[in-house]
Amino acid sequence: MSPLTHSPAPGAAPMSRMVASHAVMETRLLLRNGEQVLLAVVIPVLVLLGGAEAGNVIDLGSGRRIDVLTPGVMALAVMSTAFTSLAIATAFERRYGVLKLLGASPLPRTGLLLGKVGSLLAVEACQLALIALVGIALGWRPAGGLGGTLGAGLLLLLGTAAFAGLGLLMAGTLRAEATLAAANLVYVVLLAAGAVVLPVSAYPKAMEVVLAVLPSGALAQGLRDVTSGAGLDRTAVVVLTVWAVAAAALTARTFRWD
Repeated sequence: MSPLTHSPAPGAAPMSRMVASHAVMETRLLLRNGEQVLLAVVIPVLVLLGGAEAGNVIDLGSGRRIDVLTPGVMALAVMSTAFTSLAIATAFERRYGVLKLLGASPLPRTGLLLGKVGSLLAVEACQLALIALVGIALGWRPAGGLGGTLGAGLLLLLGTAAFAGLGLLMAGTLRAEATLAAANLVYVVLLAAGAVVLPVSAYPKAMEVVLAVLPSGALAQGLRDVTSGAGLDRTAVVVLTVWAVAAAALTARTFRWD
């Protein structure tokens, strides 16, 4: 009988593999949750379809309705996934001790956050592809070429970072029930009055400055500009960067794992 040649190899898996596995798990959990799917996919698509068919009931300015709506709904999708869904899911994971257990696993806390970010990006890619296809079917024709595509990608990444930071900030400091209520309230308020679906020009002049410095207004208006061929709005880039950095810094200082 030949001697055994294998030997045990204890130790954690490579960091990249652990992060990828955690991202896959986070994505599966999100897609199994009906409320999260409603926020992530159904509501943005319904807003796009309803807004396109609303005719003159809602004034979207002088541009083509679908050209105003589609970028705004993309911003809404980022907000629904990176802020509302992330905040609620993380808050209840914290309440039930899931975060504390994961924090004690071989996956370091940095890897845990990277896995959540990877899951967000995967879900958002599906959302944005679906919204783009629906928009194109309704007549949306984005302009700007490769530069416009890269600019839109930059804005979406910065918007994701900003909203994810705010979502984690809320989830890491408030009770789960308070996070559930606050995250949904902020979502509804920004949807109605955050220059997401409606352009900034549709609001009173006195509100334009405030809306321009909100992450919702900066992301949505920036996407409208870059997909219309007007170029990348540097002000929107700066606003989203400031929100992302500030939210990340505050989250790092205040986030509680249990």
